[in-house]
Amino acid sequence: MEFDWTNPPFELNGGLTMRDIEESFEDPFAVRLMPDSSRFSVQARFFNLGKSASGVGIFSVYRTNGKFVRVLFARHFEADEQFFYHRKLNQALAQ
Repeated sequence: MEFDWTNPPFELNGGLTMRDIEESFEDPFAVRLMPDSSRFSVQARFFNLGKSASGVGIFSVYRTNGKFVRVLFARHFEADEQFFYHRKLNQALAQ
């Protein structure tokens, strides 16, 4: 998976790095979702909830053409996203 970091549409803040964000996509337990809101229907956007190699939980909004991933927004997990990620992780490990 290759990332398009040309002119990112957001500023990295809160200590996140591009590498952290890329690692969150490589997380084998990352949760990828397609929003069901009509707001996202013009251009398909997806959500990724994953952890970096250092264990930082990252929520990202991105789009892809199948070859390149363009991250549109990224931030640390909020409490409910952390809970959701761990619930999905526990379900995957229980199988």
